[in-house]
Amino acid sequence: MITFEVKDMTCGHCVSTITKAVRAIDKEATVRIELQSHQVQIEPTEADADELRDAIQEAGYTPVVMTNGPIKPEKASRGGCCCG
Repeated sequence: MITFEVKDMTCGHCVSTITKAVRAIDKEATVRIELQSHQVQIEPTEADADELRDAIQEAGYTPVVMTNGPIKPEKASRGGCCCG
């Protein structure tokens, strides 16, 4: 399991874009995203961490590899959305 923190992921559109980017390079990957904590967990079947990071970057985001572990949801907050 590879976990990224993606601070600039702020809405459902971002989640969809990142999921599509990951699946474009690893069709069978399991992708779990916790929007409130800005975390993306990926269980790859083909791609490695560098390839996954590059795919997320090419989609327009700034992923940072985190130590592996479960996603810990944060309390929902009211905030802006990149989609307006």
